[in-house]
Amino acid sequence: MKPLKLNWRLVLVRPRNPLNIGAAARAWANFGLQEMAVVAPFEPTWAEARTAAVGGGPVIASARSVPALLDAVGDATLVIGTTTGSRRNLGREVLLLPKLAARLRHRKARGRAVLLFGSEKTGLSNDDMSQCHLLVRIPTSSDCPSMNLGQAVAVCAYELARGGIIESRQLEVAVHRSEPANQQALDHIFEHAVRVLDASGYFHPKSREAMLMKLRRTLLDLNLTCNDVRVLGGVLSQVGWKVDPTGSLKP
Repeated sequence: MKPLKLNWRLVLVRPRNPLNIGAAARAWANFGLQEMAVVAPFEPTWAEARTAAVGGGPVIASARSVPALLDAVGDATLVIGTTTGSRRNLGREVLLLPKLAARLRHRKARGRAVLLFGSEKTGLSNDDMSQCHLLVRIPTSSDCPSMNLGQAVAVCAYELARGGIIESRQLEVAVHRSEPANQQALDHIFEHAVRVLDASGYFHPKSREAMLMKLRRTLLDLNLTCNDVRVLGGVLSQVGWKVDPTGSLKP
């Protein structure tokens, strides 16, 4: 599914905590998003946030501080406000965040999109929300509906990425996996296990053959790698030495 042609901007309205601003910027950057604006910030807070942000430095460095909300959203074709919806009768639909991606695709949204967050204490005002095309709510518990600002930004950005609305270059993690063990290696480890189990008295004479078949099938079902076989061989050697210190159980 192709990402929508949307240019995203994070807008924080009247934030008061510099750590929250920095955390929000970092969360925005985590998903490859860069543009940010702050509306009417408390100036000492804003100055501290710009010097103390960790991980979101480039986002903070390029962020704009504007006096009014319209200055931050005036060029937007889509403004999405966030709210817990718990403090007032909004008189309009509040969309659950997991449904946002489908709604945006249905609208065939394009152009400048703004994700809007209110202050930590009061959230968005009614006037702020009147400028939003959509309101969304993170489905938190009614016992504790409000999230930390940085956490809320991270959850929203993740949901946009998960829904394929934004395209983020994901970090490629190199996984070094050993080659699958061949049948000869598996047979070798099977015979080693049988000798150790025989010496330990594990098998009952009447059920020995049936248990051997189960053991062989288990080894096959495990899809062992060459490295797994080496590790298992070392374990069996150590157990074998404990069972018979003479070394007669070595492979």
